[in-house]
Amino acid sequence: MKLRFTFFSILSLLIAGCYSPERNCVDFKTGAFEFEALVGTEVETTTFVRNDSIEIDYFRGKSDTSSIRWINDCEYIVQKINPKSMAEEKAIHMKILTTDGNTYTFEYNVVGEDRKERGKAVKVSNDPIKPNKTTN
Repeated sequence: MKLRFTFFSILSLLIAGCYSPERNCVDFKTGAFEFEALVGTEVETTTFVRNDSIEIDYFRGKSDTSSIRWINDCEYIVQKINPKSMAEEKAIHMKILTTDGNTYTFEYNVVGEDRKERGKAVKVSNDPIKPNKTTN
């Protein structure tokens, strides 16, 4: 009985260890996206469009442009082109962890810092153009 339990435990670990989450990162390199985040006590939506080298964020009726440098198909560095503060001058490392249909889960951190955050973005269009709506 103990041998059977050990066998099934090892088999379960091997099967779970072989599982690899979906990562179709190339599908998310360009397009229009939405991302919801908790700002204070309210959930706010940011809309952004991205092509191979530029990302434009739309938040609370304002836009902000950043440059993008792709490290590989799933990771890139984003840096604001016209930072308005020292904090905005810092580059952000973005990493797509998983993809599922029209959504992707990502992890990000300020380059050089250990603290990482996670988020989920939804692709709303394949065209890297300004979205039709501005969400607040």
